[in-house]
Amino acid sequence: MADQLIRLRTAERQITITRMFQAPRELVWKEWTEPRRFADWFGGPETEVPLSSVSIDLRPGGAWRATTLAYGPDRRDIRWEGEYIEVIEPERLAFTICGLANAPTPDLVTVILADLGDGRTKMLFQQRGHRTAEQYEHTRKAWSAEFDHLAGRLRS
Repeated sequence: MADQLIRLRTAERQITITRMFQAPRELVWKEWTEPRRFADWFGGPETEVPLSSVSIDLRPGGAWRATTLAYGPDRRDIRWEGEYIEVIEPERLAFTICGLANAPTPDLVTVILADLGDGRTKMLFQQRGHRTAEQYEHTRKAWSAEFDHLAGRLRS
């Protein structure tokens, strides 16, 4: 059993992104946890997230879902869903994420928000699971674009 556990841990890959936002921690928390706000930045500037596709049951064991509709000739619609594992308002959120079209096994996402004072927030984002290194590089780029979009929303 211990050997199996070690193999599972070593098979996991992850990405970590740290971002600073010019906004109070409570506002950044709301961007992650309120459907209308989440729909405005999730997927980045090249997608649309219909508010009707967003559902957030913000409690451990609660489900979430959203659909991203990509613009342009390579239009792809992806249904995202997961379950909240940990909810500690306004500092820590952990949930699973699975894009039903591209990954049958969910990853674990952890978001830690630190209040830096002066209305600034440091976000530590981590996603881990069993995708390939190439898939995680694509995932890192996608989240980075989404966080750029979020930063712009928070500045305005």
